[in-house]
Amino acid sequence: MARYTGPGNKLFRNYGVKELSNRKLTSSMRQTHSGQHGAAKKKLSDYAIHLNEKQKIRLTYLVSEKQFVRYYKNASRKNGVTGTILLQMLESRLDNLLFRAGLAITRKQARQIVNHGHVLVNGKKVDVPSYLVKPQDVITVKTRSAAFVKSVAEMIDMPVSAAWLTVDKDAQKITFDRIPEREELDPDFKEQLVVEYYSK
Repeated sequence: MARYTGPGNKLFRNYGVKELSNRKLTSSMRQTHSGQHGAAKKKLSDYAIHLNEKQKIRLTYLVSEKQFVRYYKNASRKNGVTGTILLQMLESRLDNLLFRAGLAITRKQARQIVNHGHVLVNGKKVDVPSYLVKPQDVITVKTRSAAFVKSVAEMIDMPVSAAWLTVDKDAQKITFDRIPEREELDPDFKEQLVVEYYSK
């Protein structure tokens, strides 16, 4: 993706993105938009509401606009609720699963771990963060990378739990048991707005 090198918390404030820069974004952080006039209340147009929701989901998972459109098109071709399928595809990304399993502090760090070739899927090296993991696939960390990933995992002081994953932190092994149900995913996401955004 085109790299964003600006302040992560600015994106959090503008779009309501969670977990972009830190798992422990506290309630003390200002919830208004960034900038001199960020606290001013503005009535958003329907287009702005739809766009903001799309940006929030896209930036949460750290995917480019081009990637996000591709995910949407693939989701729209499948049988089922398009918005739910879209979120399920994003959750199935390799970098996201490392983050969910607590082997990376942020999704950005999870991308880096995958990019640097520290991860195996079913015993084969995968260095593409956007790789879509299938149910029953097993993710492991290379032996030579075990010490580094362990040191990262030990820095995470918040409990991590995902009902669709089986995580063995000692063995640094993740089993993707199943596709998560919609009610298990972020309730703040309004994916129907994204569907409406691309349907216009």
